[in-house]
Amino acid sequence: MGVSNNITAFLNFVALLASVPIIGAGIWLASKPDNECIHYFRWPVVILGFLILLVSLAGFIGAYWNRKGLLALYLFCMAVLIALLLILLVFAFIVTRPDGSYSVPSRGYREYRLDGFSAWLRDHVTNSGNWGKIRTCLADSDVCAKLNQNYITSDQFFGAHISPLQSGCCKPPTVCGYNYVSPTMWLNPVNPMGDPDCLLWNNDQSVLCYNCNSCRAGLLGNLRKEWRKANVVLIVAVVVLIWVYLIACSAFKNAQTEDLFRRYKQGWI
Repeated sequence: MGVSNNITAFLNFVALLASVPIIGAGIWLASKPDNECIHYFRWPVVILGFLILLVSLAGFIGAYWNRKGLLALYLFCMAVLIALLLILLVFAFIVTRPDGSYSVPSRGYREYRLDGFSAWLRDHVTNSGNWGKIRTCLADSDVCAKLNQNYITSDQFFGAHISPLQSGCCKPPTVCGYNYVSPTMWLNPVNPMGDPDCLLWNNDQSVLCYNCNSCRAGLLGNLRKEWRKANVVLIVAVVVLIWVYLIACSAFKNAQTEDLFRRYKQGWI
């Protein structure tokens, strides 16, 4: 095996390792309660990570055993996968850029407005056609039940940094003026504010504020927070993959030159 093939094999091993955090970030995203309820958000990163793993393995085998056809296929497929990963990153950054959160006086958590998030997320995640299934999925999860386990007094709850999903779905908006009993049990105010969500709140644990716009906004807030964290890992991984790919292209060309020179010396051409 020539020097260039050695380098290419090593680089493909690095690319193989770079696919691991991509897969890990995808699995982490897929395991979150909100992503479990939005099926088409769960697997794109995991699928891309596994494809990069397989292509890198093919490239390593091709370089180690000097299979030019396999190496050429690796270079083509890896270019496509890097392009797809870049498109996913740019798209995720654009649709998660707007932040619909706002601070509430004397509260550790933030609350969320639906119109503060990107139109694409609102249209594709919280539209009436999708929300029915998402709402049922969220109600069946333990997202709100965990609050009752973790917080007892109002001071504990009001000072807590709960998730956007819990803030939007498990309690009424603060502006409504409901009185605290437990994180998911509130006494009706005498004159609730004009926010439509104030009338949608229900102490029934299967209803709560799952029909509220604040719940939809909280879901988008969760998605934004999680994808922003995952993007950090994906950006580092894609930088490594691009660096590896460019050097691998150069090494592949050098391997071609080495092979041509060896044939010339042996009198084959």
